Amino acid sequence: MKTLLLTDIQNDFCPGGALSVKEGNQIVPIVNKLQSHFDLVVAVQDWHPANHGSFAANHEGKNPGDIIDLNGLEQFLWPAHCVQGSKGAEYVAELNQERIERVFQKGTDPTIDSYSGFFDNGHRRATGIGDYLKEKGVTELYVVGLATDYCVKYTALDANELGFKTTVIEDACRGVEVKEGDIERALEEMRSVGINVIKSDELLNA
Repeated sequence: MKTLLLTDIQNDFCPGGALSVKEGNQIVPIVNKLQSHFDLVVAVQDWHPANHGSFAANHEGKNPGDIIDLNGLEQFLWPAHCVQGSKGAEYVAELNQERIERVFQKGTDPTIDSYSGFFDNGHRRATGIGDYLKEKGVTELYVVGLATDYCVKYTALDANELGFKTTVIEDACRGVEVKEGDIERALEEMRSVGINVIKSDELLNA
């Protein structure tokens, strides 16, 4: 079964949001068109408590962009974003949510960050999406959303590692690009382990 996985298409990751991804909102019309081409649509949602350890504001004297040790893992510090129950954590209003069968929340543990939709960054705890997809008989997973060089990349890498035939739809994603070239490096890393990277036209015009 072919499944579309929507990654973090939330207000805080779009222009005007707390952790704005350039052109983040521009993927929404593409994602909406893609949904009807899939048997199943699922989504993941960044859902942080206000005291999350990845927020620079929760560490005295630290700023976004600083790197700390957070419970044994290197942690890049971000502005506070996608706080549980906030407007910023909500899905973008223009996103068609009618076909989303199930939403899996990540980043809920304040002691560890979660870029991937499948596991936290230390692979200490699973979100449950992997087991859910396997129970549904999913074999092919197509990943879209925000951001290419973080949550999309780690979600796709974990999906691939779990044995799903994984494809990233490049123009239905946008990246943070903390360092110049991060997006291209992320795409190359995904390709290097056998993840397909395609454009949406390859599905929409098929």
